[in-house]
Amino acid sequence: MDDERNEIILIGPIGAGKSTIGALLAEALGLPQVSMDDLRYEYYQQIGYDPDYADRLRAEQGFPALVAYWKPFEAHAVEQLLRDYRSCLFDLGAGHTVYEDAELFGRVQRALAPFRNVVLLQPDPDVDLSLDIMESYDPVLVRDREINRHFLTHPSNRLLARHEIYWRGLMPEQTRDAVLAAVSSA
Repeated sequence: MDDERNEIILIGPIGAGKSTIGALLAEALGLPQVSMDDLRYEYYQQIGYDPDYADRLRAEQGFPALVAYWKPFEAHAVEQLLRDYRSCLFDLGAGHTVYEDAELFGRVQRALAPFRNVVLLQPDPDVDLSLDIMESYDPVLVRDREINRHFLTHPSNRLLARHEIYWRGLMPEQTRDAVLAAVSSA
């Protein structure tokens, strides 16, 4: 495939270590790290994102309503981010790869298709154990447990990933090495 790209893209639920492992990978590979969490709102605003409306929505209807509002903006952000950057390490925000809407998921699937190194990070195949582990690192995640459960159980991430890395019991450097081994064997 002429369009194939070799950059590593880390995906996974909230608190899966995408930013942490991304930084270690970027350093090991001598590449810049491009984090969706740092750029997302710039991309959202390109297509009319309203932060005041988003704040009201979350206050009145909760985080799940905000997540639903974000979906078209997230798909746009993934498409643009992957067009705008090359020769880097990508870490995508948790919701940027989970979609209920088939059209939005298709857009993200097409954007990720040229990348042979889309890596799904999770603590463990067991969902409840994964949630407990991630919450032990960041207790704030407890409040968003059901959203994160959805991100862990939804089929989107597994459909997009070319590699799955479970890091329970591994140090961050060992997880980095597991990612490197997986992508080098691809």
